[in-house]
Amino acid sequence: MALTTTAANNKLIVYRKEVYREYVRENLFSPYMGASMNSIIRVITDLDKGGKSGGEQINVPLRARLNAQGVGSGQLRGNEESMDNQGTRFWIDWARNAVTINNADEQKSSIDLWGEVKPALTDWGQEKQRDEIVDGFYAIPSQQAPAGLGSALGQRVNGILFDAATAAQRNTWITDNADRLLIGSGNTANLVAGNFAASMANITGAMVISGALINRMKRSAKKANPRIRPFKLKENGTEWFVLFVGQEQFRDAQNDADIKAANTNARSREGQGYLKNPIFVDGDLLYNGVIIREIPELSLRLPVFYQTAGAAGIQVAPAHLCGQGAVAWCWGKMPTPTFLKEDDYQFLRGAGIKMAYGVGKIAKLNAAGNFKDWGVYTGFFAAVADN
Repeated sequence: MALTTTAANNKLIVYRKEVYREYVRENLFSPYMGASMNSIIRVITDLDKGGKSGGEQINVPLRARLNAQGVGSGQLRGNEESMDNQGTRFWIDWARNAVTINNADEQKSSIDLWGEVKPALTDWGQEKQRDEIVDGFYAIPSQQAPAGLGSALGQRVNGILFDAATAAQRNTWITDNADRLLIGSGNTANLVAGNFAASMANITGAMVISGALINRMKRSAKKANPRIRPFKLKENGTEWFVLFVGQEQFRDAQNDADIKAANTNARSREGQGYLKNPIFVDGDLLYNGVIIREIPELSLRLPVFYQTAGAAGIQVAPAHLCGQGAVAWCWGKMPTPTFLKEDDYQFLRGAGIKMAYGVGKIAKLNAAGNFKDWGVYTGFFAAVADN
């Protein structure tokens, strides 16, 4: 019996017009960004007023507290205290991208290529901003313009990108920030004075983040000089900070017995029951006045140095305990759509996006002429990847 088969060119092919887009994670820093002085990531728009760009640099002024003994009934004139004030300079640079499509490809495509351009560019811009906040946390503050400023790719992250920093620059940073650092288990012996690499090499695989070490970070942050202003002050005087961690450290925090018990027994059971408790669903952890927030990109963009920096070559990573004014985001030009004009007799269509900004840690110039982080206390812990 002869069976009739369908010829290749007659086989039905159905092309869906609905496009599955690659997932782009939202900016998990967003709840802590704002124009107010009490924001962790301070958004500054002075260089972009009324849509007009003005200047490529902005200075963020800082004032330290008065801490002299003062006088009693003795003469005050001639015994006044000098008010310590400094500023952090930020540079902005451009970020642009675009997509061009010709009529021929639009005609033969089964999907609306042009309709995908705007959301694709929006995702790109949001990812760029989120990732450069991460790079800014890792960077070493500097009073010099970024090395790539004004180049073909530009550099919007202010400071020295960590993997581009020299050993001497890393050593200077650890010296200047010794009172706002916790290395490994909290034993002061882990800090090798003036030697960043040797300090990291003292972190063993057992030195993972824990409730006890978070308490240690918070206590030390309250004593750091200049003082780190808490993110929030509750009505009863409780001071709250936010701890940004990568995936591995969030995993270790979830597994810590003290943190697990606190979030199991003390968190609210209102509303949707188990859906409100981060033990069962994804969400921030709370522990002793610290909001522990996972930022996956802190792991995805971990500088190469840290990936083998610990004892026996294990991976370590910073955890950033933040108060107010930890990072500045300085807009020079808010995201603006652009369009192609050289259209080859209306055969090409192109759309793009342009923006200008600078981002980096706020830091105070010290007597040695180096910068010290202003609103960040950094803990370094083992961050061994999953097997």
